[in-house]
Amino acid sequence: MFAIITIVVFSLLAIATACDLRTREIPDWISVLIGAVAVVSSLKGWLGISIVWVLAGGVIGLAIAYALFRFAKLGGGDGKLIIAIAMLVGPVGILIVLFGMAIAGGVLSLVAMLRGERDYAYVPAIAAGFVGYVGFVHFLV
Repeated sequence: MFAIITIVVFSLLAIATACDLRTREIPDWISVLIGAVAVVSSLKGWLGISIVWVLAGGVIGLAIAYALFRFAKLGGGDGKLIIAIAMLVGPVGILIVLFGMAIAGGVLSLVAMLRGERDYAYVPAIAAGFVGYVGFVHFLV
C-alpha cells in the first residue's frame, strides 16, 4: 500500500510543481487531497502511523509552515503543502523532508541568483524533500 500512496502523492506534487512553475500559485485542493490521503491511510492502517501521529505531524507542520511564511517569506500555498506532507510523514518524517527540502531549496536559490531572478517556485524543493524521505524510508526497510 505504501507504493500506491507514494505514487498518488508524487502525482499530486508533480501537478503542484507544474502549477507553481507556471503561475506561482498552488491550488488548495492539492494540499487538501494529500491531507485526506494521510488521514484515510492512517485510519485504514496503510500508513504505518496512527491518527495521533498524523495530527501531531500536522501541528508540527503548521508551526514550521507558519514560521517559514512569517519570517522567511515562503508562500501560503507552499506552507499548506508542507502541513499536508507533515501529516503524511508524521513529526519525525517531516524533519527528513525538511532536510532534503533545505538542500534542494539552496540549489534552487543559487540557480535563481545566477539567472538574476528574485522570485522562484519552491514546490520543486518540497517535492525533492519528499522524494528524499521516500528514498530514506525505502533504504531502512
